[in-house]
Amino acid sequence: MTPLRLALVPGEPAGVGPELCVRLAQRPRTHALIAHGDPGVLMDAAGRLGLALELVDPADTAASQAGTLGLVAFPVARPVQVGQLDVANAASVIGALTAAARGCIDGRFAGLVTGPVHKAIVNDAGIPYSGTTELLARQAGCDVVMMLCHDDLRVALVTTHLPLREVADAITPAAIDRTLRIVDGALRRDFGIAAPRIAVLGLNPHAGEDGHLGSEEIDVIAPAMATLRDAGLRLVGPLPADTAFLPAKLADFDAVVAMYHDQGLPVLKYSGFERAVNITLGLPYPRVAVDHGTALDLAGTGQADPSSLFAAADLAARLASNRARSA
Repeated sequence: MTPLRLALVPGEPAGVGPELCVRLAQRPRTHALIAHGDPGVLMDAAGRLGLALELVDPADTAASQAGTLGLVAFPVARPVQVGQLDVANAASVIGALTAAARGCIDGRFAGLVTGPVHKAIVNDAGIPYSGTTELLARQAGCDVVMMLCHDDLRVALVTTHLPLREVADAITPAAIDRTLRIVDGALRRDFGIAAPRIAVLGLNPHAGEDGHLGSEEIDVIAPAMATLRDAGLRLVGPLPADTAFLPAKLADFDAVVAMYHDQGLPVLKYSGFERAVNITLGLPYPRVAVDHGTALDLAGTGQADPSSLFAAADLAARLASNRARSA
């Protein structure tokens, strides 16, 4: 049987991504990993770590063997100084991301695993970039939802990278409807949950306290949820965010939908940062990313924890297998 093929993008070449990918390559696996990046950067990272790495043709079945990576080369424009950002190399990173994602859309890869990208250096290079999630959504031409998860918790977001004063205006019936439909569909298709139960948080303290602490729950969130319940979604809420994450309550839910970034993600990261990953729901392929940044201060030290990338690759393989079985 031909092994599942996952595209792998190390991300910022001066950060920890290449080293983490070398560590990932050492693990026994049943799927092939096809790296999209600079071969010299990957081999330099392997040398610093004292690990053997063989880069092979992306069509070679050896790409599923420990100690190897398939390679689609995206050379950097200037030699990489570990820990030092260089605007000249930003185009290589974005090129690798878009090509790997295109391979997923075209069916050459079953899923995408991405390392950390440094947003500021990409923008400093003159490439508009608000994040990989947004880039992939534009390329695929679809609505997406950001979900972060680890073994014990899944948290999806209605809004992502917005200033706090803009969040309330972004909580609209359409945004609630879109987010919850995408989350429900992904839990069914990708995670194999036949009838997912989703907790929905309110926006305001105490979920608005019956309108005394804000009316978004009454005017926007609850009506949108009622419409979706009529369509068959199993939704609970709007719930106060300060008590919704109690373990006894979480046991009843397959996912939590938070209204904004810092409402849900601090809890998830506190409870399992090393194991957490970032999933883009709604794409025509599974995409899973690490839940940490480029860690320039750790690059080259060999001390970066690869757990999030390991978890991302494992989950991407599982989601891709689930999709293949349900197709």
